[in-house]
This record gives sequence, structure tokens and C-alpha cells, in this order.
Amino acid sequence: MSTAGSVQTQGVYTVRNRDRRSTLATQVTIAGSSRERRLRLTNRPALDSDAGLWIAPCEAIHTFRMRMAIDAVFLDKDFRVRKILAPRKFAFCMRAYSVLELAAGVTADSSTLAGDQLEFQVTLETNQEAR
Repeated sequence: MSTAGSVQTQGVYTVRNRDRRSTLATQVTIAGSSRERRLRLTNRPALDSDAGLWIAPCEAIHTFRMRMAIDAVFLDKDFRVRKILAPRKFAFCMRAYSVLELAAGVTADSSTLAGDQLEFQVTLETNQEAR
């Protein structure tokens, strides 16, 4: 399980809500470089309900060229949910350390609320070097 300060820059994660005992996604990848942040979800027609993109560090996002709706979960360094937004074009949370982008409706389906504690568990490690 990833804890504050031990975030890996590669791999696939399962994200669970400890407080609600629910799973948000099982196929979450991390976008650590500027290029990955710009290109990962841009021009995709949809995001699978079990997939997500974790952007760290990050306190603001935009959805300007995205063709799908998403839920944006802003997290502090301890993976506590600070804010949940369904961004229109721009969303931010100054108290956030990272943002978890999920398919629209996932947070409601998992009953995730601000203040909930999430955990990230590596489910598949990749051999690619971090960029």
C-alpha cells in the first residue's frame, strides 16, 4: 500500500476508500511527467469505469481538449479526500497534493466524500523507467 512519501512513479494501482469499504478503480496509472499529464486522457472518447489517472503532484487540472466527463478527486499527501469535483473546464484545490481523475459517476457510485481516506495499492509493477 502506498503511504505519504512512498509514491512510486510507475505501475498500475487499485484505489480503495477505506472509510466506505469500496473500490474506486482497479486500473489507475500515474502521470508523473508533463507530457503524460497532457496526453493521457486527451482525445480519448471514454474512460473505463475501473480506470483512472493519478496526477502527482498537482493542485489544479483542466479539461479543455477532453471529450469525456470525469470526476476529479483532490487528495492531500496522506491520501485523504480534500475535494471532489466534476470539472467543466478548470478545477483546483489549494490544499491538494495530487488529483485522481476517474470516470464520471465513480465517486457517487462508491459513496466517496470529502474527508474519506483512500489507499493506493500497486497491482502491477512496470519495468519502464520513470520519465
